[in-house]
This record gives sequence, C-alpha cells and structure tokens, in this order.
Amino acid sequence: MSNHHLRNAALTLKAKGLMSQMLSLPDTWDYTLKGLTHINRERLDAIRSAVQELEQAGYITRSRERKENGQLGGAEYIIREQPQEGFMPDNNPTPPISGFPTPDIGGVGKDHAG
Repeated sequence: MSNHHLRNAALTLKAKGLMSQMLSLPDTWDYTLKGLTHINRERLDAIRSAVQELEQAGYITRSRERKENGQLGGAEYIIREQPQEGFMPDNNPTPPISGFPTPDIGGVGKDHAG
C-alpha cells in the first residue's frame, strides 16, 4: 500500500484510516457504505463523510449504476493509491482533462498503478 494518503495533510485522520482500511481489503469486498459500516464502529454518516472527503481529494471515484427500469442500482468504487489526475492537493477538483478514458463500469477494483 502506498503511503501517499497518509502523508496528505489535507486529509482528516478519519479519511486516512478509512482509505488505509479500504486498500487492505480484497478487490471483491463490499465497498458500499453499508459494507464499510459493517466492519467499523462508526455509523453510516461518519463513513459517508470520509468517503466523500476521499472522493473530493481524488482518491475514490464512485459511479451509480442504473437498473433496466431506470431506478438507481448499486455503486461502483474505484480506489486509487494516489489522487486521480485533475485533482489539486487542497481538495479542489480542477476541470476534467479530456482524452482520458472513463472508468470501466461493472466491477469494483483498486487502481494500484497510480
């Protein structure tokens, strides 16, 4: 596991801990808020705020799937050991950079290359 997130002074200790835990879990783990709440003492709101912080910092990309009937289904998480390009260290996203492929929908995974 990279220690990039641990050295990021812009992240709270809560977000650093959750990120470390998420990186230690197998790729097949249930990364939903409910799944993460199940293995932690913190309640749903605390887990949600840490995930949102990690999203804003570029470490996590979350996308929602749509069922055939149009209703929202599950969420896909892409977890990166270093922030996604296009994110600034102060947690303010920059505009998207064109020419980069969009994440594959259909599975949960960790991007160990970044």
